[in-house]
Amino acid sequence: MIGRVGTAWWLGAALLLAGCSAGRAAPALPHPSVPPPKGPYVALGDSYTAGLQIEPAAAGAPRGCGRSGVNYPSLVARDLGIAAADFTDVSCSSATTADLGAPQHLDGGDNPAQLDALSDRTRLVTVGIGGNDADFTKVVARCAEQGLAQTLLAGLDLKKAQDSPCRASYTAADGQDRLTALLDTVGDRLTGVLQEVKRRAPQARVYLVGYPALLPADPAGCQSVLGRAVLPGDLSYIAQKEQQLNTVLADRAKAAGVAFVDTYKPSAGHDMCAGQAARWVEPPFPAAGLAPLHPNAAGQQAMAKAVAAAIRS
Repeated sequence: MIGRVGTAWWLGAALLLAGCSAGRAAPALPHPSVPPPKGPYVALGDSYTAGLQIEPAAAGAPRGCGRSGVNYPSLVARDLGIAAADFTDVSCSSATTADLGAPQHLDGGDNPAQLDALSDRTRLVTVGIGGNDADFTKVVARCAEQGLAQTLLAGLDLKKAQDSPCRASYTAADGQDRLTALLDTVGDRLTGVLQEVKRRAPQARVYLVGYPALLPADPAGCQSVLGRAVLPGDLSYIAQKEQQLNTVLADRAKAAGVAFVDTYKPSAGHDMCAGQAARWVEPPFPAAGLAPLHPNAAGQQAMAKAVAAAIRS
């Protein structure tokens, strides 16, 4: 029982990730014949960009940011041959869209407003943000808690338990999903962020980076990893919401005239429930030293590959 509760709280405590397009014609994206910029390159984002708890740590980063020296922005900069002096990574764990425009207060020292790193000299920007705005930490915690409660009430007999109590708790009386409305709000915030990025760095090519798959297409494949912490119906619900978040990111990127980098499709089969050799995202009980429900080194390398390919396309 202690192990089951531990799984749920790890699942809830870990960062899971954080709109429809406006319907008008989207501005043109960067012309594919333009060669990749050589900098200055600025990377903005949350823990999925920072590379939480992946060694080695980035030099000079606030301790609370958990920024890695081998996160995907660092790997992209090396791949494109961008000089160290022309590369600035200000990504930070737990960041929301609000932390891009104001200092983020951390136990290890403040991370300055991320947007302040931009200027009219900037030629390349990657942005990985939105998961924390979507409040998925609380969503996953709620799903884990309700899954455990249902299992206990059913006497540890999953056949007697409600299949998706978490989904039901987010369904309003009129049948509408409350998280859909939240994702629309996240989309509005993203639109504001992208507009500000373009205002501060008018000469830059901008790429909004999506989130990799946390769960497999078939939630049954996660039972050996998660046990009864989250019921199968709610695993499907969480996976659906992550895909909806990525859709919001893609739609808002298109509306803003910036490129979207899909990391979800390439990560199929490499979710947290895949074997240790195959997974790109760590499970609730991760490999030693790594962050639960976050990309590992292989995941950061795969994200870097997707981003670099998008920049070169």
